[in-house]
Amino acid sequence: MAPPLAVDIDGTLSRPDRSIDPRIIDALGSWPAPVIIATGKALPFPVALAQYSGLEPMVVAENGGIAVAEDTLQVHGDRAAADAVAEAYQRQGHDLGFGKLDLANRWRETEIAVSRESPLEPLEAIAAEHGLEVVDSEYAYHVKSPDVSKGEAFEALAANLEFDPGTALAVGDSPNDVSLFEVAGTGVAVANATADAKDAADIVTSGSYADGFLEALNTVL
Repeated sequence: MAPPLAVDIDGTLSRPDRSIDPRIIDALGSWPAPVIIATGKALPFPVALAQYSGLEPMVVAENGGIAVAEDTLQVHGDRAAADAVAEAYQRQGHDLGFGKLDLANRWRETEIAVSRESPLEPLEAIAAEHGLEVVDSEYAYHVKSPDVSKGEAFEALAANLEFDPGTALAVGDSPNDVSLFEVAGTGVAVANATADAKDAADIVTSGSYADGFLEALNTVL
């Protein structure tokens, strides 16, 4: 029997250029157990990926700040506090780094994302002053509540879906996936994962990006 699956998007289901590898659409849609897409992206992105893969949207977004499953929306983060950090950061002369339109933050509800090309040290200092933390997903800096994580949101969804998160398979590549590995029964880091993600995982694949994800599924099955 296949286990429930929790999987990251960027660096895990993607290719190096961040485009989605088309092979994962069928792999996700045919997985014979619940599939939860767990990402640092804003909610519309994993919801769209789930729907285009033929799945009911069961997602953890914004690093655990918001989650959806079976017509239930769970909100765990604090966008107002993150906005205050962003405003203070900009007053110091720094830029969030995503341009005037800022599609990275347009639909975020519980956190703020900052480009990794923007300075990290002042961002961390301001976040700490507001009781928040900064997590590096390797694709952006995320200003979020310290008590929010992918792992905690996944546990909450698992309770709602009535399965034991300790039976699940989790696949990821970044520091924000470590909490997911700690909750899941088996954590798999793809070969391009960061050192801390690999250290927290039970298995490290030989393949990178989507190749590693497909390798993980084949290994489990």
